[in-house]
Amino acid sequence: MSLGTILLVAILAVAGYALMVYNGLIRQRNQVKEAWSDIDVQLKRRYNLIPNLVETVKGYATHEREAFENVTQARARAMGASTPEEQAKAENMLSSTLKSLFAVAEAYPDLKANANFLELQRELSDTENKIQAARRFYNTNVKDYNTAIQQVPKNVIANLFKFKAEEFFEAEEAEKELPKVQFGK
Repeated sequence: MSLGTILLVAILAVAGYALMVYNGLIRQRNQVKEAWSDIDVQLKRRYNLIPNLVETVKGYATHEREAFENVTQARARAMGASTPEEQAKAENMLSSTLKSLFAVAEAYPDLKANANFLELQRELSDTENKIQAARRFYNTNVKDYNTAIQQVPKNVIANLFKFKAEEFFEAEEAEKELPKVQFGK
């Protein structure tokens, strides 16, 4: 074998490896995007439930105006967030305001027995569980992707093609527990 042939084989092997790494990083980045869209779907479902919940509680607790305004403002902030970090902060604030809304509802026995309110509670609780699962799935994909672009020798290809690390979607410590939405004993 001539030196030219060996050099050509080596160049083709390096180029083939670089192509495989590049395609793998593209696949992982797309998985991160897909996982984010799963979170987005669940958050939109949650946003759609909140106005119905607020209206139902308003029917019973008309003088609790501040709680309603706080939930509405927190919902608007969450809907306007653009990065995972901003989204996580806004979602944590929204969860806190929803807890206060449920605390208001605790004082109204007729509301706690209302079928519409109970169904909204159930749907919101289900949505919270789905959001948590989607967060875990997203964060797993982000971890795998970020690890791939940081490990040698893949980091050379990642830097060459400007792959950037993704942000985790993290809940604050106080928000890691699901809101308690169960009433009655």
